[in-house]
Amino acid sequence: MTTKPDVTIENVDRHYLRMPYSERGMVVGLFGGSFNPPHQGHALVAEIAIKRLGLDQLWWMVTPGNPLKSRNQLAPLAERIAESERVAANPRVKVTAFEQTLGTSYTANTLARVKARNPHVHFIWIMGADSLQTFHKWQKWQEIARTFPIAVVDRPGATLSFLSSKMARTFDFARVDEDDARVLWKKRAPAWTFIHGPRSGLSSTAIRNGSSHGDAE
Repeated sequence: MTTKPDVTIENVDRHYLRMPYSERGMVVGLFGGSFNPPHQGHALVAEIAIKRLGLDQLWWMVTPGNPLKSRNQLAPLAERIAESERVAANPRVKVTAFEQTLGTSYTANTLARVKARNPHVHFIWIMGADSLQTFHKWQKWQEIARTFPIAVVDRPGATLSFLSSKMARTFDFARVDEDDARVLWKKRAPAWTFIHGPRSGLSSTAIRNGSSHGDAE
């Protein structure tokens, strides 16, 4: 089952609604989120992923909205794109909102489309460790894990708890040593690694509530 996003695309430049250009053989990270708002914690995850995974590009995917979260406080897509461009300064980061045009807000469907349209590109799904605790609630979460390798980047408060997550336990056999993160793209999914590194306590939820720390988003 798919749902049609209810977010307006008013004032969104057309090029953001297309998948970024990539060349054959590239290693591309997929970093999706509502980014409501984006902050330096997100930028830090992106920087760590680019360096540790040896990415040629990172697609910063501003999504229509998270099906597991309320959209009552969701800022307009154009605003979240503009703020993401401001925060994501690395030239390898390509801010995009192509998911808006797919008619679905489910990651499994998005990744299937990405794979079909770019069969000669090596993709890695990137997620913050805080998201790992609820990953098993995502639609077709095991299918996601079997589509592309996954890099889980450390986030405050999630360093130890990630080990107890259903995803980590289910795919324990597919875990790749962190020292081999740079060749994760060569692994056939399911394959995932946990990457330690500098952490930021910034939180989108807390920022919206007038603070700066709390649960990440």
